[in-house]
Amino acid sequence: MKLVRFGEAGNEKPGVLIDNERKDCSAYFKDWNRDFFNNNGLFQLKQILEKQTDFLPVVDEDVRWSAPIARPGMIMCIGLNYSDHAKESGMPVPSEPILFMKPTNTIRGAYDTVAIPKASLKSDWEVELGIVLNKDCLYLENEQAAWDAIAGYCVVNDLSERAFQLERGGQWVKGKAAPGFTPVGPYLATADEIPDVMNLKMQLWKNGVQMQNGNTSTMVFGPGHLVHYISQFMQMEAGDLITTGTPPGVALGMKVPEYLREGDIVELEIDGLGSQKQIFKSYNASTNV
Repeated sequence: MKLVRFGEAGNEKPGVLIDNERKDCSAYFKDWNRDFFNNNGLFQLKQILEKQTDFLPVVDEDVRWSAPIARPGMIMCIGLNYSDHAKESGMPVPSEPILFMKPTNTIRGAYDTVAIPKASLKSDWEVELGIVLNKDCLYLENEQAAWDAIAGYCVVNDLSERAFQLERGGQWVKGKAAPGFTPVGPYLATADEIPDVMNLKMQLWKNGVQMQNGNTSTMVFGPGHLVHYISQFMQMEAGDLITTGTPPGVALGMKVPEYLREGDIVELEIDGLGSQKQIFKSYNASTNV
């Protein structure tokens, strides 16, 4: 199944993507949120879809694509989780996952315009595999329990302001927290849709020029390991999002970095999970875009 959400910000509705057509599921479910995932919602949705789906209203093509999950309780991020990206960053491959968080209000739809932060000179892109959980997780016993806790996967652009992140002291969160810095989607593919999550091609283009061309096979720590590991330190909740790191090709790794500017267009995709496109604008205080 491919879960989507649609509508203007603050008024989104849940739906599914079937044969490249969005179908409205709001008559049956309130949202793709913690309650949905925690209460066997995926199984209920599957039962509904096993019937004929003609009874589900079609969503107009011009309606906005929102992030495919409701605002989660947590966005947990993994740093330097691709061996080749660690190399381009001049940093050692970590012996344990590097954890940091992003504010949940950074989430946007896959095609939303993104504002470059005020005073930013080093805004950067990162195509990443996102994991969404289907149950609350604390002290999971093993990696199999962790795999069982994964609802599905999605494309994430883990945008970063490198000067804020690396030159202003403290933790990385300052460089990760600007409004709109986590475009998600266009859809959430349930785990059964992705037979080999450790062999997915990941690509990103800036203004039509390919910048990233990687594969999840170079991840240092895979999804099962990450979910199990994180659960040993904190409780994650159903519907939470984990971003799992990026392959090489970010601006930070260039000999002469070319960071994002007004009017730049970034497109990204992961096999089986669809594609995103964002236009970047200078910050406008009146619109926050």
